[in-house]
Amino acid sequence: GSPAAILTPAEPASRISLRAGHDAISALSAALGVTVPLRPKTSASTGKRHALWLGPDEWLVIDEEGADLVAAFASSGALHSAVDVSHRNTAVIVSGPGAEAAINSGCPQDLSLALFPVGACSRTIFGKAEIVLLRTAEDTFRVECWRSFSPFVFGLLSEGAEDAGH
Repeated sequence: GSPAAILTPAEPASRISLRAGHDAISALSAALGVTVPLRPKTSASTGKRHALWLGPDEWLVIDEEGADLVAAFASSGALHSAVDVSHRNTAVIVSGPGAEAAINSGCPQDLSLALFPVGACSRTIFGKAEIVLLRTAEDTFRVECWRSFSPFVFGLLSEGAEDAGH
């Protein structure tokens, strides 16, 4: 990274790819301890647990403390699909005044605070890799990607961070 955009590998976390109908959301939210969001580009967090809206019936759930999310969802009694993708994904935390510029070096999405506020999330592209992006603070983003793409994503982010510093 650079002083303008610091890149930090995220700590290991539990991740679930969740699919469910709207009728299951209340029970799943109660089991998770986080209100599963229903609006595009939104997320909900409680402590270090996050639920990110990815599509009309799809969410990425991240627990930074490594909790057993499959067991939590199994206790809901609601019809759903919860697939553990903890080992498929990894993440990079991009922070600092140049974080937005570093990510925009490979992502065409408008990440201005007005259009992508704190808590906003989306599945998008970064270079040639699919990422899931979560804005956790005004100057901090969590960039989730498949582990196999992480060297590419980290390398491109490093270049973007250097450019953001100039």
